[in-house]
Amino acid sequence: MDIPRDTKSNKNRRWLYLGGGVTAVVVITVALGRLGPAAPSVDKATTYTDVVRRGEMVRRVRGPGTLVSEQIRWIAALTAGRVERKLLDPGAEVDSGTVLLILSNPDVEIQALEAQRQLTAAQAQLADLKTNLENQRLSQEGLVVTVRSQYREAMRSVANSVELAEKGLISEIELQNARDKAEEFEQRLDIERRRLAVMENAVDSQLTVQRAQVERLRSIAEFQERRVGSMRVVAGVEGVLADLPLEEGQWVAPGANLARVVKPGRLKAQLRIPETQARDVAIGQLALIDTRSDTILGRVTRIDPAVQNGTVTVDVRLEGPLPKEARPDLSVDGTIEIERLEDVLYVGRPAYGQANSTVGLFKIVEGGDAAVRVNVRLGRSSVNTIEVLSGLQVADAVILSDMSAWDAHDRVRLR
Repeated sequence: MDIPRDTKSNKNRRWLYLGGGVTAVVVITVALGRLGPAAPSVDKATTYTDVVRRGEMVRRVRGPGTLVSEQIRWIAALTAGRVERKLLDPGAEVDSGTVLLILSNPDVEIQALEAQRQLTAAQAQLADLKTNLENQRLSQEGLVVTVRSQYREAMRSVANSVELAEKGLISEIELQNARDKAEEFEQRLDIERRRLAVMENAVDSQLTVQRAQVERLRSIAEFQERRVGSMRVVAGVEGVLADLPLEEGQWVAPGANLARVVKPGRLKAQLRIPETQARDVAIGQLALIDTRSDTILGRVTRIDPAVQNGTVTVDVRLEGPLPKEARPDLSVDGTIEIERLEDVLYVGRPAYGQANSTVGLFKIVEGGDAAVRVNVRLGRSSVNTIEVLSGLQVADAVILSDMSAWDAHDRVRLR
């Protein structure tokens, strides 16, 4: 038997289902629009994190450097020359008389011979001058003796003429002639004596001038001899030959550095500190020198006033015992202790965190499953740590590695 269907009831039910579906689609669409984009995922294994701590923070600066000798002797060429023989190689132990190189220069040897010839000629001239002046002085002394004898004879003649004149045996004119003769010899004697005195004074001045000429030429000859002798290049000090960048046949100019000798027992470290950090370095600060296999204590002794290639050279005197591998030109790393900050909030230094700046760091939340960006104000910095002024609390964990790839996001998921 046929049962009639209720078609009107089925139509109402269909329209009810259709309206409910449309309403559900609208509600879901609105909800998804309000949720926003999903947080990106970051692999925990690729991040480096640290925990904020409170306590003492030691400020340090670090820079690479080398060990250099405190006593370095550069050996320079006194004259130009060609390298005839190279007797030693770098690393050899030398003393003050060890010959390193032998140079040659015929012009220098000729100049030395010419200087010696001029000196010999000047010495001969001095000897001739002495002889001539002495002969002249003796001749003048003989002339003085002769005139004195003539004067005395004239005085005796005057005395005799006076007696004869008193007896009327000679005329008055003859007496006056005798007196004039005696006066003439007296004046001549005075003149010759003064001439002798002038000659004796002139002897000293002429000899002094010629002796000065001889000494000047002797100095020139000695200098030329030193130039010839300098072509046998010696170490001059005891130590280790650190550098000898010459080969046989090379030509060297005057003043060129030929070799470098160092004393390996007295070393210091020369560190290259970045100029942005060097302003806090001061003389006397404690330093630690890392030789890759050992560490040496030291103190800052000198700070170069000039900046070269963005760094400042700092000299550190080594105070601890030197390890066996310590030698000149050894590459080292140095850490200088600037100051100790008591009771401050600090954390490991982030990848892009600079001192006295505000940066955005990701703080780990939800038990380590997510991280949110927070603004952190940083203070004074050290090699591996930096002071936190605001934005974080003790025990907060933050990501220190480079998160620049997620600059457009304020939240990330950690997986």
